[in-house]
Amino acid sequence: MSEHGTAIGFTPDEIDLTASTRSARLKWVIVVNSELPPGRAANAAVCTAVATAKSVTGLLGDEAVDANGEHYSGLPWTGCSVLAADAAQLRAIRTKAAASPGCHVADMPAVAQQIRVYTDFLATMKEIPTEEMDFCAIGIVGPRNRIDKLVGKLPLMP
Repeated sequence: MSEHGTAIGFTPDEIDLTASTRSARLKWVIVVNSELPPGRAANAAVCTAVATAKSVTGLLGDEAVDANGEHYSGLPWTGCSVLAADAAQLRAIRTKAAASPGCHVADMPAVAQQIRVYTDFLATMKEIPTEEMDFCAIGIVGPRNRIDKLVGKLPLMP
């Protein structure tokens, strides 16, 4: 979800595939619950990445072509750091990010890994108050300085 439904992303003139990832106006991080086993952590990170890439314009670069002419899907030209936080830190970061102007948040609620039918997931979500929601991971895109402040010194996911 983005602030008040406003689209967040890069305009075509901001996309500079020759620039360092650190020069991009927006920064993308995924924060994963450090208490999850590796398979569930990877699943949560991938799910938030897909949701983010769909919702935030201009994140993916052009497709690559190797010396033999084989094509490869475009990757995030902005980079994406995958960080680790415990459940309480994750909830606090998510709360601050969701309230931060100009930030997009893609959530992976814990209940999503427990339910196999999407309509059941949607119905279950309606029963859980925001302040009681547990998260496997969140993806955040926003102004670089704001994201740095939100994630502080979180370590990279091991």
